[in-house]
Amino acid sequence: MLNSEDVRDPSDQITLWSDITMLSLVLFCVICGLWVWLRLRRNPHEPPAFPGGLPLIGHSHLITGDSVQLWKSVKEMSYNSLEVGGVISARIGPRTIYVVTDPDDCLTVSNLCLEKDGFYEFAKPWLGEGLVTGKVSVWKHHRKLLNPAFSQVVLDGFLGVFNSQSRRLVRDVENEVDKGPFDHWIYTRHNALETICLTALGIDFNENSVLNSSYVQATETIFNVFVERFQKFWIHNHFIYSWSSLRKKQDKCLKILHNMSNTVLQKRKEEYLSNKRNGNLEKTSGTKFKAFLDLLLELSIEKGAFNDREIREQVDTMIVGGHDTSASVLMYTLLLIGSYPEVQEKILEELHQVFGDEDRDATKTDLSQLIYMEAVLKESMRIYPIVPVTARYLDRNVKLRNCTLSAGRTCFMFVYGIHRHPMWGPDAEEFKPERWMNPATLPECPTAFAGFSMGRRICIGKSYAFMSMKTSLAHFLRHYEVFGDHTKLELKIDVMLKPESGYYIAIKKRKPASKTSTS
Repeated sequence: MLNSEDVRDPSDQITLWSDITMLSLVLFCVICGLWVWLRLRRNPHEPPAFPGGLPLIGHSHLITGDSVQLWKSVKEMSYNSLEVGGVISARIGPRTIYVVTDPDDCLTVSNLCLEKDGFYEFAKPWLGEGLVTGKVSVWKHHRKLLNPAFSQVVLDGFLGVFNSQSRRLVRDVENEVDKGPFDHWIYTRHNALETICLTALGIDFNENSVLNSSYVQATETIFNVFVERFQKFWIHNHFIYSWSSLRKKQDKCLKILHNMSNTVLQKRKEEYLSNKRNGNLEKTSGTKFKAFLDLLLELSIEKGAFNDREIREQVDTMIVGGHDTSASVLMYTLLLIGSYPEVQEKILEELHQVFGDEDRDATKTDLSQLIYMEAVLKESMRIYPIVPVTARYLDRNVKLRNCTLSAGRTCFMFVYGIHRHPMWGPDAEEFKPERWMNPATLPECPTAFAGFSMGRRICIGKSYAFMSMKTSLAHFLRHYEVFGDHTKLELKIDVMLKPESGYYIAIKKRKPASKTSTS
């Protein structure tokens, strides 16, 4: 028998639907009102808005999806920014952001506003206050302390490592000769990781099990985590993110990444203290050069400049910044060289002028004479910028040439767009290394090329990268002829600019040199 409570009055259901309808209308009006309010409060001196924004979510729908779609959106915004003068505004959820592609304006922003944007906070559980992610007060102090570690004298000491690692790369790819297209990025990435571990940690990747494939996989996974979090504006908030499944994935990666660096740090520290007691500090790294980690330990133990956590953060930053970028540049450069036979022939002519027919190691003098090869590397980085986007927090209003950016917001500097600015000329989209051979054909603005970031926070490892990459190419191209087609390349943004498909190359062995030398 039914109770009276079980019999619902139809009028109650009508009232319920009426309430739901009213609530929906109120919510809709609030959203529309917020959208109108945001538009009305726009500073009249701000840049034009990127088209396609929606109420409440702004342009968030344009950056969702996979990392291939994200890269397409970055390109679209870059070209739109260039069309309207080099600066546009957009919204990610409730946040207003700016996209700048004008080199002069980027120089203004990068030198006035040194603080990295809050998006870099995503990486702080891994890299802490390292040079890339550190707040300005820490960055200034640590950059001053670390500059001597990247002096030319120190870098010259790495030349033996660069040569031996280049020869290792040549040997590793030998089984790909005459077998058609293959994934050369696997080889350049593995080799670059070995190189940075030797120079930063004093550890040979092949001889030490502490750094293995799990570390490489953890690095790739955590980059994926950062990108996915950026695409989902509702988990930008640290508290909300702490409850997400993405945070759990990040924590698993951090356990692997920090375990490696902590293990190496403690081992090297014990060796340093032992050698100090025995008066044999020059034997700390067990090599002919002094690794970055040993220099950091010296600053820590002798001068109290760093604690263990800060050392680990700087080492983690060096490893990720030093191997992934160099490996990717070499990958793109070899693909482009294989796509342009005339460029490859000019490199070969230059190599013959410097090395003759000898298969000897590259010296400091040799590298300084590889002018065209450096032009090829720079042009590769211009066409395919490894770090295509950088971001700064605007701690003040910034007056640019044609507009004013409001304080408290995010400024994204799109390197992809900067490298295609009209100041590069009508052939900005073309791969032309020759443009670097004549200063008169280059833009006057120093940030027109932003392959190593820009302004006062420019990458500290620029000279290291060029020495390493030029040495690798000098050995590789003396042994192999390269074939490729970069027009088939499909890209994605995974913090750095990464290939999705179409980037394989093929190699053939060149005639052996008449004279050889052992490394």
